[in-house]
Amino acid sequence: MKKLLLVVLAVVVAASAASAQPTFIKTKAHTDAIAVMGQSTPARDEVTDQWLDGDRFASGNADSWMVVDAGKKVAYFINHKDKSYVETPLPLDLAKVLPPEAAGMLDMIQMAATVTPTPETKKIGTWNCTSYNATMTVMGMQMTMRIWATIDVPFDYSAYASQVMPAVLQGQMRFGAGAVAEFAKIKGYQVASDMTGDIMGAQLHATSEVVEITQKPAPDGIFAPPAGYTKKATLNPQDLMKR
Repeated sequence: MKKLLLVVLAVVVAASAASAQPTFIKTKAHTDAIAVMGQSTPARDEVTDQWLDGDRFASGNADSWMVVDAGKKVAYFINHKDKSYVETPLPLDLAKVLPPEAAGMLDMIQMAATVTPTPETKKIGTWNCTSYNATMTVMGMQMTMRIWATIDVPFDYSAYASQVMPAVLQGQMRFGAGAVAEFAKIKGYQVASDMTGDIMGAQLHATSEVVEITQKPAPDGIFAPPAGYTKKATLNPQDLMKR
């Protein structure tokens, strides 16, 4: 009996350790070519990596990363190109990480949003998803988005939604408090999206889709600025436009 109890205990401990593994998420995004006021932007494909580990989150690519550490109540904007970073406390206030001349622009570029659940469901990859419709407005321009979200994820989504997602939406999407509350209506992790919009008569179209969700050890130091990087007081507008 004692040996049996030890075996059961070992299995429970192993399962607990496995479930505690960080989660890696890879997302592919595509934006169609667009021409606005004589300025042409070519089609663009991007791959974004994300890491989730409890109340810690890191997202980015080879050029830049955003890190949210809800436990320490801090966020980092990391620029790998010039090996610099900006640190700011949570809850995130972008006005605190921009120079005064740029902070005044935030009211113009922050998004307002309305999210409406739908009864539509379908399977994307291996995930059972539910659809949501979102309408967003920024600088007087309206965009619509179809979002597919799933609760079939190997991490605590409720903790992510309450502790991490608000800072991510504010930092990466320029969402105000009202828009963050609207996106809180989405139950589950966003697996895919399809966005369209009219920008001064030009048609914007962008899609994204998660292609991998895996639990595995995270790279060392992924949730903090790398050693040797220079700490800056504020981001410049170019830093912000990269996100």
